[in-house]
Amino acid sequence: MSAAPDLHARSDASPREPAEGILAAIGGTPLVALRRLLLRPDVSVWAKLEASNPGGSAKDRPAARMLGDALDRGLIDIGTTIVESSSGNMGIGLAQACRYHGMRLIVVVDSRAHAASVRAMRALGAEVRVITQPDAETGDLLVARMHEVHRLLELTPNSFWPDQYANESNPAAHADGTMREIDEALEGDLDYLFVATSTTGTLRGCGDYLREHGRSTRLVAVDSTGSALFGGVRDRRLLPGFGAGVETSLSAGAEFDQLMRVSDLDCVVGCRRLAEREAILAGASSGGVAFALEAAAADLPAGSRCAAIFPDGGTGYLETVYDDGWVERELGCGPARLAGRIGEGVFSSLPS
Repeated sequence: MSAAPDLHARSDASPREPAEGILAAIGGTPLVALRRLLLRPDVSVWAKLEASNPGGSAKDRPAARMLGDALDRGLIDIGTTIVESSSGNMGIGLAQACRYHGMRLIVVVDSRAHAASVRAMRALGAEVRVITQPDAETGDLLVARMHEVHRLLELTPNSFWPDQYANESNPAAHADGTMREIDEALEGDLDYLFVATSTTGTLRGCGDYLREHGRSTRLVAVDSTGSALFGGVRDRRLLPGFGAGVETSLSAGAEFDQLMRVSDLDCVVGCRRLAEREAILAGASSGGVAFALEAAAADLPAGSRCAAIFPDGGTGYLETVYDDGWVERELGCGPARLAGRIGEGVFSSLPS
């Protein structure tokens, strides 16, 4: 049985200092204790809720950092056109940062991107190009997006590609921000950290911080089945922003202690359990992290202290992850079977 709810729970968080502009409000996201997700009362779990960033995801951090660093180095100016590929969240983060700095932005997404994400980018002034056909040679939509990015760079004077897949400012944003905040909040006492992968900027940044500060925390990479990262085999993936169709420069240099892969359906189950047990409306990759965490729970030593980074919220997934009709139609799991999966007490072990 999960823990009984605290009927006296209240909000008593200290107020933040006023921010000098929206980009200064990025970071400082809540670290929330999860008391009901696991069936292990002897294991402590905290979730870093990156949906609380002003643009709604962990991608706000590297988006602002990549532009800020490029401005500081004189690589771009107010007349530069920024061009980037995104599955959704990075596009929103860059749209926010580019609008703040007064720069033009072109975002290349593909047909898996949520309509709400595309509307958000456009509301913030971005021009959005939607790729509907995969690359002919590889069959991958990300590769097709990258081809379009390079074409736009050739056609657009004074253009700049932040290249979230290789830019070292991406992991630096998470080393200096996300991981530092977790480490300081838990006073360096953390046994396991579960991190979802896409560009692997978060994974790289967290690993860099842990090694630099001599922490013994075990870093667990949570990747999607069908992802080509870390020797995986590219296959059909329906949920954007989780896994990748090709290895990236950042992923090639990522170091971690364990790899766990989860399916689209696993992500759905993880998301539904977070909503049911913790009242957290999480995005797909957050559900994948929650699934992996519970899958690993049976093997965790008593007294383990674990943290998980939840990259975004669930609002953009209401018509997919949280819609029984979509789950049955696209993932072949009907409502009765899905309810059974959500209600299971123990996950089976995942391959590493």
